[in-house]
Amino acid sequence: MTQPPPFGARLHAAVAARGPLCVGIDPHAALLADWGLADNVAGLERFALTAVEALAPHASVVKPQSAFYERFGSRGVAVLERVVAESRAAGALVLLDVKRGDIGSTSQAYADAYLDPSSPLAADAITASPFLGFGSLDPMIETARAHGAGVFVLALTSNKEGPEVQHARTEDGGTVAGGVLAHLRRLNAGAEPLGSLGAVIGATIGGTGEDLAFNGPVLAPGYGAQGGTAADVRRIFGSAAALVLPSSSREVLRLGPDAGAMRDAVRRANDELGRA
Repeated sequence: MTQPPPFGARLHAAVAARGPLCVGIDPHAALLADWGLADNVAGLERFALTAVEALAPHASVVKPQSAFYERFGSRGVAVLERVVAESRAAGALVLLDVKRGDIGSTSQAYADAYLDPSSPLAADAITASPFLGFGSLDPMIETARAHGAGVFVLALTSNKEGPEVQHARTEDGGTVAGGVLAHLRRLNAGAEPLGSLGAVIGATIGGTGEDLAFNGPVLAPGYGAQGGTAADVRRIFGSAAALVLPSSSREVLRLGPDAGAMRDAVRRANDELGRA
């Protein structure tokens, strides 16, 4: 099998062609109800595949949140497999939001499930949690590199509980979040045009004194319905703003099942982000 270009290079090209907005495909029970769909596998399938058909040909990145599919058991995971495959077939990169974090053989098993092309759930990139120690992610990072995939590591999230861990000071006086970013900086060193290992940093964190330049992409959840704006992206990330993927789910999905309205929302957001 031919090795694909590194994820960072593919992401750089996708953003240049389609814009930076990352669109979540998250079948919340409330959104299913808003669409007039039942909260069951049939409703999940109708919702998710309608969103894929509307959004995947136009967005650079789509981000299904695995939990909203897993709650329906194996039939829900089967829908997720279709979301991943059909989104990629439509030209979007798929960032599978799984936030996995474990050690040893279990970490490797997660890597095989989500990053090995032989898996039916193989995506272009995943989210991961480093809070068992950054080295616990080595199997995911090594598997991603072997297959031209990416990993977005939690660093500075915008949930109110996050600072308890992320702002904690380490033995060298830096923060846990700063340590995560330092590891990413080291791993992405020298990559062109962009490293394949990213960070998750909330678009609504308000601000930070951390160095956000690490030659990799940033997933910035919270854009749109959760209050994050293009001005926030520019203010928080400064010179690194061009590497940010603002992520929105409800702001776009609430317009469904009108495919045209969802597409127009993606275009408007990308225009706004481009101007900013």
